[in-house]
Amino acid sequence: MRSPRSAFTLVELLVVIAIIGILVGLLLPAVQAAREAARRMQCNNNMKQLGLAVFNYESAHKKFPGGVGRYGCCWGTWQVAILPFLEQSNLYQIYENHGGADWGPRYSHAPNRTVTESRIPTLTCPSDTENAPIINITSHNYAVNYGNTSFFQTDLNGIPFLGAPFNCYKNSTSDDGPRNLGEAANFPRIYGEPVPMRSITDGTSNTLMASEVLQGRANDLRGFTWWGGASGFVTYLAPNSTAPDIITGGICRPMTTPLMPCTTSTTVTRPRMMGARSLHAGGGVNVVYCDGHVTFVSNNINYDTWNALGSAMGGEVVEVPE
Repeated sequence: MRSPRSAFTLVELLVVIAIIGILVGLLLPAVQAAREAARRMQCNNNMKQLGLAVFNYESAHKKFPGGVGRYGCCWGTWQVAILPFLEQSNLYQIYENHGGADWGPRYSHAPNRTVTESRIPTLTCPSDTENAPIINITSHNYAVNYGNTSFFQTDLNGIPFLGAPFNCYKNSTSDDGPRNLGEAANFPRIYGEPVPMRSITDGTSNTLMASEVLQGRANDLRGFTWWGGASGFVTYLAPNSTAPDIITGGICRPMTTPLMPCTTSTTVTRPRMMGARSLHAGGGVNVVYCDGHVTFVSNNINYDTWNALGSAMGGEVVEVPE
């Protein structure tokens, strides 16, 4: 009499391994989709917290923070201004010369590097890859709305500039601001002038406050929101546009995976601008409006609607995406 078999044959073992491989192959996309759904939900919640922080700032100061400081580029953006309202008061108290000019420290100088080398969790989307393009200074994933044309906030290629909830390099053609005391004394423009909420005549529920952006890779400065040149987005570029971001005075690395076209060449017809971008499945970006509500906007949104959502004083009649 033969004794009962106590082990699998090689063929049976191979069949079991093949079945397990098929099951893993079927389950893996579902697991990845579930993880991305959780990341997207976290990103959505981050934007709600960002909107609340801006509202609390507005309640304290009776206006939104300036996108950049009085002299532009390098002395602190809206991101510094709202730190106390993101439970980051300790960092805010360290920062010196917010909104100043070159006779005081920049974002990259001591003691400010203690602040700008910090990663703010609420401003970081877990769907993206974290980056620090200059020394250890961090990039982030949310940028404020600089309107419907470019960072220069003037008419562009037949599209009139119709106001924005945040000001940046308004009426500039290229510069980042004065570089010394002499230039500052005669500087003709006021950059980053704060906007009172009452000036958003299109209605706070019809005007974007902020959107997602992608962090650049390596020394690419996209998402480098401590710096004025990366602190905002415009609706001249559609969500996840195939047209390039225009990075004046900085570095970019054009990429196709993820889709991040860019150039550093500013022209009259393609001036300084950056678009809303994300890596979320389904194609689109999370946005928060000036009334605080958050939605996901598809890449397929009608362009005229998207452009109008970027303006604050245009009087356009738009159907806000739900």
